[in-house]
Amino acid sequence: MIHIRPRVHDAIKSLNEKLGNNYDADVLYPIETEAEYLTNCRYVVGEDENKNALFSETPQYTWDQISTELGLLRSDFDNKEYQRTREVNYPSIQEQLDLQYWDKINGTNTWQEAISKVKSDTPKPEGD
Repeated sequence: MIHIRPRVHDAIKSLNEKLGNNYDADVLYPIETEAEYLTNCRYVVGEDENKNALFSETPQYTWDQISTELGLLRSDFDNKEYQRTREVNYPSIQEQLDLQYWDKINGTNTWQEAISKVKSDTPKPEGD
């Protein structure tokens, strides 16, 4: 699975969830500044009779709201790097079940060793 660092559209979605809104936006990236946000993000406010999107003249969220939410999302994303690294290093569920089966048959602990190795190679940061 590919993980992409949160972007403006993610901040809009998160704010929608927190504030009970349902705003959608057409976003052209990159957006890292207020000027880029005001130029490259258009909020959808409806559609015309031909099902073409109609856009608001003003943003539904301020740049302060977006940049604050984006900061929170990116901080959370960055703090979970170890989880994404572990995710790709763990054996697949099928492989883990096979290891567990053969451990039971042979009286071994290869599954536990495999999982412990991933955890020790990519430790959880302190405080998590």
